[in-house]
Amino acid sequence: MKSVKIRNSDKEFPIQKIVCVGRNYVEHIHELGNEIPEKPVVFLKPASAVIYSGETIIYPSFSNDMHHEVELVLLIGKTIKNADRQISEDAILAYGVGLDMTLRDVQSELKKKGHPWTIAKCFDTSAVISDFILKSDYQLSLNEEIYLKVNGEFRQKDPLAKMMFKPAELVEYVSSLMTLEEGDLIFTGTPKGVGIVNKGNKLEAGIEGLVTLSCSVS
Repeated sequence: MKSVKIRNSDKEFPIQKIVCVGRNYVEHIHELGNEIPEKPVVFLKPASAVIYSGETIIYPSFSNDMHHEVELVLLIGKTIKNADRQISEDAILAYGVGLDMTLRDVQSELKKKGHPWTIAKCFDTSAVISDFILKSDYQLSLNEEIYLKVNGEFRQKDPLAKMMFKPAELVEYVSSLMTLEEGDLIFTGTPKGVGIVNKGNKLEAGIEGLVTLSCSVS
């Protein structure tokens, strides 16, 4: 079973489920030609999709257009359901950075047919995560910049404050849809600048003053 590793601690949390939020940055919505949603767009990834910083993203044979999406990731620390905003905030145990790798060509075909995005989002190695830092050790201001580099060049770089739905608001909403449990991860959406990656690329991602990760594509 895959687990979340906590910085400066021997604690690990088995990953239960991965809840992902789409369309949470306006400029990213515009760059893909989508409509701004009234509520967060939610989908799931399996824990089997997870790899860690330093490992390799495997390019699936059934796609020619894999994109990077860098995201703030929340680790849930207790079971909640239909939580209010304060309980939702208290349920966030730790922060990390992650990559939601997306097969854009596959996703586009599925959307045209009105089918779920599952195939485009849930392939092995499609969820890259850093180690996590406990909220008790770092108070997130949302002024931090989240970024992604490909081969040393910035592709994505924006303050977390540009999120339409902020972390506790996302946890509150997701808890109204499903029970959240210790070890669940929430990927909070990606800013503008998503783009294609190719075999041999080196990816570096991070959140200013918080966490970083690196990986390659094969």
